[in-house]
Amino acid sequence: MSKERARRRAEREREAAVVAAARAAEAERKERRDARVRAVTSRLPTRRRRPGGILAERRRKQNGALLAALVAINVLVWILSDDWALRLAAAIVSILAAPVLHTLLFRRTR
Repeated sequence: MSKERARRRAEREREAAVVAAARAAEAERKERRDARVRAVTSRLPTRRRRPGGILAERRRKQNGALLAALVAINVLVWILSDDWALRLAAAIVSILAAPVLHTLLFRRTR
């Protein structure tokens, strides 16, 4: 009877050793992969997270809307006009007028 228990215990230990070896091999592969990823990503610049608050989101939407409007105006001027001076003037006026338009359109207090 004890020989049978010893044989079953040895068989369980062998199976556990095989499972442990497979787990160790998988852990080693994961560690090598993580080391490669760290080696590559350490050379890359770190990403800065943008603010995620309600006010920051509203500000991004406002800036995006203003930018889209100014780009649309410049595209229309570009398409409808052949004069390079007018195209350049429209671009310069757009750049200079952007802060003023932002203040007029998206003023906080009304």
